[in-house]
Amino acid sequence: MIRAIRACKTAAEERAVVRKECAAIRTSMNENDQDYRHRNLAKLMFIHMLGYPTHFGQMECLKLIASAGFPEKRIGYLGLMLLLDERQEVLMLVTNSLKQDLNHSNQYIVGLALCALGNICSAEMARDLAPEVERLLQFRDPNVRKKAALCTIRIIKKVPDLSENFINPAAALLKEKHHGVLITGIQLCTDLCKVSPEALEFLRKKHTDGLVKTLKDAVNSPYTPEYDISGIADPFLHIRLLKLLRVLGHGDADASDAMNDILAQVATKTESNKNAGNAILYECVETIMSIEDNGGLRVLAINILGRFLSNRDNNIRYVALNMLMKAITVDAQAVQRHRATILECVKDSDASIQKRALELVYVLVNETNVKPLTKELIDYLFSPEKNWYIDQMLKVLNKAGNFVKDEVWHALIAVISSASDLHGYTVRALYKAFQTSSEQESLVQRCSLVHWRIWLLESDTVDVVKIAIKHHALDLTTKAMALIALLKLSSRFPSCSERIKDIIVQHKGSFVLELQQRSLEFNSIIEKHQNIRSALVERMPILDDATFSTRRAGSLPAAASTSDDLPAPSSSGGDFLQDLLGVDLSPAPSQSGIGQIQKAGTDVLLDLLSIGTPVQSSSPTTDILSSNQNDKSPIATLDALSSPSSLSAQATSSARAAPMMDLLDGFGPSPLKPEDNGSVYPPFVAFQSSSLRITFNFSKQPGNPQTTLIQATFTNLTPNVFTDFIFLAAVPKFLQLHLDPASSNILPASGNGSITQNLRVTNSQHGKAFIYSSLYPVCSSFGAMAIEMSK
Repeated sequence: MIRAIRACKTAAEERAVVRKECAAIRTSMNENDQDYRHRNLAKLMFIHMLGYPTHFGQMECLKLIASAGFPEKRIGYLGLMLLLDERQEVLMLVTNSLKQDLNHSNQYIVGLALCALGNICSAEMARDLAPEVERLLQFRDPNVRKKAALCTIRIIKKVPDLSENFINPAAALLKEKHHGVLITGIQLCTDLCKVSPEALEFLRKKHTDGLVKTLKDAVNSPYTPEYDISGIADPFLHIRLLKLLRVLGHGDADASDAMNDILAQVATKTESNKNAGNAILYECVETIMSIEDNGGLRVLAINILGRFLSNRDNNIRYVALNMLMKAITVDAQAVQRHRATILECVKDSDASIQKRALELVYVLVNETNVKPLTKELIDYLFSPEKNWYIDQMLKVLNKAGNFVKDEVWHALIAVISSASDLHGYTVRALYKAFQTSSEQESLVQRCSLVHWRIWLLESDTVDVVKIAIKHHALDLTTKAMALIALLKLSSRFPSCSERIKDIIVQHKGSFVLELQQRSLEFNSIIEKHQNIRSALVERMPILDDATFSTRRAGSLPAAASTSDDLPAPSSSGGDFLQDLLGVDLSPAPSQSGIGQIQKAGTDVLLDLLSIGTPVQSSSPTTDILSSNQNDKSPIATLDALSSPSSLSAQATSSARAAPMMDLLDGFGPSPLKPEDNGSVYPPFVAFQSSSLRITFNFSKQPGNPQTTLIQATFTNLTPNVFTDFIFLAAVPKFLQLHLDPASSNILPASGNGSITQNLRVTNSQHGKAFIYSSLYPVCSSFGAMAIEMSK
């Protein structure tokens, strides 16, 4: 039959074979064929495992169980456990046969009856057969005692009232030497403690010490091949004992004290490089966390869980995170020590570990660590899709936009810019957010930037910017950005130029000089300088995430060009404004006959828009108007207008500069003043011998006369190279000396090079005592050590 079923290629063929076999089995049952009854039942069990109905063969199981021979009984009990369950009424008919077999002289038949009773026992059968099972707990054969203990577990779960009958027989099993019987006895006692308070109290008082001794013998037992698993003697016995001790120690201080030593021994002696050892350690940790308070043991247990978090096995890390969730309610301070390891799990590739780690980090947050933990969570927060990230950031801007740092919305703009397929979605989301939360300045700034970068309808976009400008609660920066957005939109939407111009002109008489100047300049660009407007408001290039992150770290130059010969965005203020106008403001290379412009390109934009603090420079400038005679580009014109020298050139060349002054409407930058870098003193030779010269250069920081900055220069006067050069200095107690690392430890020979080292000396008795020190230059030449000393 099995061969025929396996040969079927379709389900229909299989059903046909099964129907044929079932018909043959029914015919054999009707004929009461004794010789083939056990074979027919075996076929029915195979058919049942395939999922076909076999209820017609249930009575055959009872007939085989009632047989006298062991083979028939074995097939009958196997069919009984497979084809029937405790809800079948037919099961009531087998109770008498089970009782007879439990009292059979053949121990193997007794074992069959115990197996069947342990699998399908109902409450009625438990009450009827409990005395026989209780008697078998003391049977001579260990296999029968083991099966009787397992059957007893089923009985007390079905009828908890019978548990008091099994307390003493179960306790007697705890003294067994046979590991199989001992393990089942321990499990029986554990279940008895859960269903019977009397059993729990009895075992706690009478057998706690014995269980501790049994566990100690198991931990210290020598190598036994019969029970050895990965170098650990019977880990299953360890785990069962730890579970029973956990139940006995919970809520009882005396029992907990009795097992503290052995738990510490298990935690320290068990190897953690094998899976069996990790299982024992986990149960030991759970037992330590369940029994009564012992601070040292709990710290040890939490440290074990910390080691689990560093394991490469995902299952071990997962159970460790689950256990730490329970441990944090008991000893939060000990769990906090493993915060860094827990945060590493947040970055794990396994989603289940990430989820558990995030839940644990959330529980770890308190008043003292909220800032670092929040920062770590933000750094490691992952977004499945960019639209999810955009939605979350818009929620943040909507709720707390006024408290968001610039770096956050810079990153958001970079993501939006690179996600071309989400431009429409982003603009619509920003538009809705702006209508509900226009008081959040950061959100308004993002709307102003994005809506001229990626626009919707003309009227809607202009309306958004107009509302932003008129909002009384917004600061100067937001309104200035809105004006720049309007200038951009005037080029994108020529039909709205007049409306945009009217909005800009409204600020011509503003009391805020910044807005007034922008209004006048932008109005002039829209009215009189159409030829340069398109270049000023050129579209920003797309900024990818990698470039944005690199430039935030300061590893790329600010004026790196893009494929469209436009400057790439940067996080610095000057570069951001360059991107805003879409022009390259880097200084042009000097040419013969043309004066070189010393002022940085950023100053041009700062002078034009009056934003930020100009870069201070004391370098002389030349007449920029003359240098631009051969440069006809509008950008060169703006560069000329923003330079301080252009104002002086205006006095001598008013006719040529008139159109330019119309653009700026008479406004110009103030002359720059050189920065005071503090007092500088002439250098002097602090030490000189036939082999070495030390020169000191002194300077002081402005506003800090107590501190003296010293740059020491060391020169080798001999024809030999000094290696391993070290400079040491000693000062009195009222002085504080700080030595920076030297520029090198090799001093070239014959004055062909030098070593420099910076010193900082702070005089706590400034004005009362002079600075003095002892100098100790140490070096080696040709393997010999040389030490010079001077005061």
